[in-house]
Amino acid sequence: MKTVSSLLDDHWHERYKKISRLSIRSSIYDVTNRCNLRCKGCFFFSSDEHMVAPEEMDIHEWEAFVDREIARGVNLAILIGGEPTLCLDRVEAFYKRLPTFCATNGLIRVPRDRFPNMMVGISLWGDETDELVLRGKDAFSISSKNYAGDPYAYYLYTVTPKQIGKTERIIRKIRDAGLKVHLQLLSNDEGVSGFTWTAQELADIQDEMDAMLDAYPDTMISSKYYHKIITTGKMQGRSFGWMECPSVTQPLDRRNPVPKRLINFIRWASDLKTMHRCCTSETRDCTTCKDGAAHMSWVMVNKRAHMGSTKDLQNWIEVYEMFAKLYQFLPW
Repeated sequence: MKTVSSLLDDHWHERYKKISRLSIRSSIYDVTNRCNLRCKGCFFFSSDEHMVAPEEMDIHEWEAFVDREIARGVNLAILIGGEPTLCLDRVEAFYKRLPTFCATNGLIRVPRDRFPNMMVGISLWGDETDELVLRGKDAFSISSKNYAGDPYAYYLYTVTPKQIGKTERIIRKIRDAGLKVHLQLLSNDEGVSGFTWTAQELADIQDEMDAMLDAYPDTMISSKYYHKIITTGKMQGRSFGWMECPSVTQPLDRRNPVPKRLINFIRWASDLKTMHRCCTSETRDCTTCKDGAAHMSWVMVNKRAHMGSTKDLQNWIEVYEMFAKLYQFLPW
């Protein structure tokens, strides 16, 4: 029988022990239905999730809600929107109580005197040309000034098909701003012309991401196994989709058989009562989903499937470490 100890040498076994102690229990929260950008392909607006429920306006209700979430076992709050920085009092309700990650477009700087060590993920949709098409604004030119040198911020670089052959320039700019970067792929929920992936483009971008990780290991938070998973949508001979996704809201999960999944995961709307079906879009075809966190989680909950060989288990460890670094459970 293959065991962790039999598959790993001392170095890798020590890495395994560090992540095995973490027991991350996350959920996702819509902080607000509003945003200061309207990006083509943003799953929140493309699936009308901003219209599902009215925002809870009473900050005391937010504070009581967070306390209930902690009692439910949550130890990582992932704040999305809308744009969370439009409602910093709600962000603070989480931050004062439990480990908190804030996803932002970076146009408004999180005040570090108020949130000194909150991890911030700054969205970036391609290069300047792509951002003008998809977001109507070169957001990077603003966010990179707001967060330059910030040790608790990194870029969530959503790579588009038009970025093939161009990612190095962006990664260098992020490095030069003193920041880290994590790559994921555009899902193109609104079918913008020229931004839907072909099989060859996915193969090409996998090779490019691997090359960038080799060239910029101190800037990129990634792994080649993750690149393979997110570009192919396959893991251990299985295909990503509705019946495999681990990030479905637990009380709404009626799948049979129930797959390996995140424990007690819920994505909450901003009324603090309504639940969304999953970590991304109510309307997305799951076979087209390229969400980075969903694919990382898919690997993470399937440790047993990676016990076939030393390399498989090392791949699993690297993905788990990557997730833990992105949410500040491990240092860079």
